[in-house]
Amino acid sequence: MKKQNISKNILHWYDNNKRQLPWRRYTSIKQKKYFTLVSEIMLQQTQVKTVIPYFNNFVLKIPNLKSLSKVKDQKLLKCWEGLGYYSRARNLKKTAIKIINVFNGQLPSNEDDLKSLPGIGEYTARAIMAIAYNKKVIPLDGNVERVLKRVFNLKKVNEISKENLHKKKTFFGEANRSSDYAQAIMEIGALICKPSTPLCYQCPISENCKSFKKKDFEIVSINKLNKKKFFEVNIFQNNYKKYYLLKNQKFNFLKGMPIFPMSEISKVKFRNHVGKKINIKMSNMDMKIAIKNVKNCPLKKNGLLIGSNELSSWTLPSFTKKILNTVKKI
Repeated sequence: MKKQNISKNILHWYDNNKRQLPWRRYTSIKQKKYFTLVSEIMLQQTQVKTVIPYFNNFVLKIPNLKSLSKVKDQKLLKCWEGLGYYSRARNLKKTAIKIINVFNGQLPSNEDDLKSLPGIGEYTARAIMAIAYNKKVIPLDGNVERVLKRVFNLKKVNEISKENLHKKKTFFGEANRSSDYAQAIMEIGALICKPSTPLCYQCPISENCKSFKKKDFEIVSINKLNKKKFFEVNIFQNNYKKYYLLKNQKFNFLKGMPIFPMSEISKVKFRNHVGKKINIKMSNMDMKIAIKNVKNCPLKKNGLLIGSNELSSWTLPSFTKKILNTVKKI
């Protein structure tokens, strides 16, 4: 099949099968750029179904770049609460400020300028260029990678490298509707070319797919090893039943967010701990956590005493909530 026919089939499929996502709804060009920026930052390391309610709430309360640049951090983080990776929210505000001050309020349309914005790397820059500016660019996300791996039946380490996958994108050719086309290819990966059960007979490019012809749908990935780390968390509750938390300045994860006082410990100390233990996965870290009740806790400038009835008014990361829920059951 010619590339012209491939792009035609992909767009035809997209027009009839795309998801009605809130950031895709018809709006002004200016608003579309803002929606694309917010949604692409939220979609970093987070699934679409998780992002949808957060996106709707976020753009309702922070509807444009100007309001984003001036929003108070407490409100910003409350809108983000539960979505995780809170540095994304802070970077989003920094990006809004820079767009207004450096780029005259206009979201940049080229890769170098976009990558100069906090929290925007190669993929996000290219996604914005394609979706918001209709540039002839196909971003390489996990869905597009999977489609390419199956179309070409790529299995070897050198075949599935980012560099080689970028080269293979020429398979898709170009289309006049670049914004829709980029989203269509990502959508095929999300809805049709699924990781374990691809719906090949619904796929608009199955006749071009080597994996379909071979009936070999296994996906080979370059595994990122999860780091196993051990921590001891200190739980202190005063006479008023208030928990002591710290605004984290110690660890690289959850910077500035309220966490229980904690320290990294050895595997031996963790193994010998006699109290409650829990596991929490965060990004590429497998956290083994020993919970320790303490009678005295040194008060620090970045410390907080929060009562159970006050928790709803604070922006707490899921990490802290999981530990808190465990503590309440002990």
